[in-house]
Amino acid sequence: MEKKTTVIVSGAAGKMGSLIIQLALEQKENFTVKAGIEHKNHLLIGKVNQFGIPIFDTIEGVVEDKDVVIDFSMPEITIKNLKICVDKKVPFVTGVTGFDSGQISLLKDASLTIPVFFAPNMSIGVNLFFEIIKFSAGLLKDYDVEISEIHHNLKKDAPSGTAKKIADIISYALKRDSQKVLKYGREGLTGARTVEEIGMHSLRLGDIVGEHSVYFGGKGEVIELSHRCYNREAFASGALKAASFISNKPAGFYSMEHLIEEAINV
Repeated sequence: MEKKTTVIVSGAAGKMGSLIIQLALEQKENFTVKAGIEHKNHLLIGKVNQFGIPIFDTIEGVVEDKDVVIDFSMPEITIKNLKICVDKKVPFVTGVTGFDSGQISLLKDASLTIPVFFAPNMSIGVNLFFEIIKFSAGLLKDYDVEISEIHHNLKKDAPSGTAKKIADIISYALKRDSQKVLKYGREGLTGARTVEEIGMHSLRLGDIVGEHSVYFGGKGEVIELSHRCYNREAFASGALKAASFISNKPAGFYSMEHLIEEAINV
């Protein structure tokens, strides 16, 4: 029988945090939910949520080395949680997007001490999508490339973390610097498209959970690769798989690629 994974969920009252807690409780043979974390002014602080889980305003004093922290809060809070986890030697999972380069560096620095699992999209399907994109870009080096992403109208950052990941994958496969070749939308007399250019387009509509498409355009044809997520359960399920995956791993910087690779090789 596999050992249970004990999780603490930061961002517990948000859509993702609530769903992660719900799914973990439904998988009680595999997970124990120790606590939820929210910002200090939240109405649930010092109380229990709808699932009977106690809510605190910090992981300090709650987290122990046997736990795994799953963080779906905000970049600034994520980094605060990360530092506490480093001090306590606690594995850390985050799917937060919108990090700047300095914050990404802090995640990587922390991974020298604890296992850190970072994935802007925790869906197993979208991470298989990444592999298909990598393979396709390698074969279609002379094709124009455009990326589009569509999310709900409440999403705060653009482009999405997943779209940025797609751009990095394509840039690496084509040996281009994504910082130099990305073109964010077009307006006015932009001139002819350059060969190196990778287009990036963000749409915000209704309550769409997440859609990502990559277009490869050549002479006489266009190849479209797409992934659509219809609800957040795919992300929440992936986050729990990530927590279980790193619960017994050594210090390191882990991603969905590592999780999928291990699953394939079992």
